[in-house]
Amino acid sequence: MSFQKDRVYLEHILECTALIEDYTRSGKTAFMASALVQDAVLRRLQTMAESTQRLSDDLKNQAPEVDWRSLSGFRNILVHDYLGGIDLDRVWDAVELYVPELESAVKKLIKVIE
Repeated sequence: MSFQKDRVYLEHILECTALIEDYTRSGKTAFMASALVQDAVLRRLQTMAESTQRLSDDLKNQAPEVDWRSLSGFRNILVHDYLGGIDLDRVWDAVELYVPELESAVKKLIKVIE
């Protein structure tokens, strides 16, 4: 198995998680009050989720604790349902609960392919 392409996407995912953590460092109230921060976080979540879709199935199978399908669905909502109104409370929950979990899983996957 060649995980060369996967490594690029894994590194991009880590870059996104780090930036999301940086953008949201001031907490939920600041996130909710700033359209600029919301836009930055939503864009990073979108591109991060896109990168998860491009990972090989072989690699994803190494991290069964990650709900890869839900990540894909989340990306589709961010991309296609922006006019329907994105629930910022749910986005915040994702930032607070799932981004750190994904970051941890991705770090483990990088070790797997080294």
